Amino acid sequence: MTSPNPVPDPTIPTRPSDAAEGAMFDAIVTENAAIYGYGVVSAHSVPEVNYLVSDAMAQRRRRREEAVAILDQSGVAAPLPAAGYSLPIEVDTPADAAKLAVTMEQDSATAWRAVLEQATDQGQRAFAVTALTDSGVMAARWRRVLKDPTITVAFPGGSE
Repeated sequence: MTSPNPVPDPTIPTRPSDAAEGAMFDAIVTENAAIYGYGVVSAHSVPEVNYLVSDAMAQRRRRREEAVAILDQSGVAAPLPAAGYSLPIEVDTPADAAKLAVTMEQDSATAWRAVLEQATDQGQRAFAVTALTDSGVMAARWRRVLKDPTITVAFPGGSE
């Protein structure tokens, strides 16, 4: 018989209640998902954009590790990567892969914008600005692959 209120597993980090730490935790979750997603992008991309996949993966991994270190310095356990993730779109073609990349970059920009809005530490705010900017630039690079005429958005991570 199972208990109606299972005991949380203490080895699995939980989202902190502090707004700034919670936003950083969420941004790391988003980075973990993007790293997974870029594996799918890589599998479906044409060789001409392999450099872009490689750049995005390296950027994501570096950013995630730096964000984990920031949370660790705060005494907060970072989220662990999941075994798998649901993708927001089905990816069967190189165009689908590029669309997934744009979507992941937009999601990342949204997550880093939340960190920027919630953080009170100037170092964390500066880190979030860089992450937000990098996501906006990477999304523009993928939009160029798609030949999307908008290329850039005024405020990455927002609905403005």
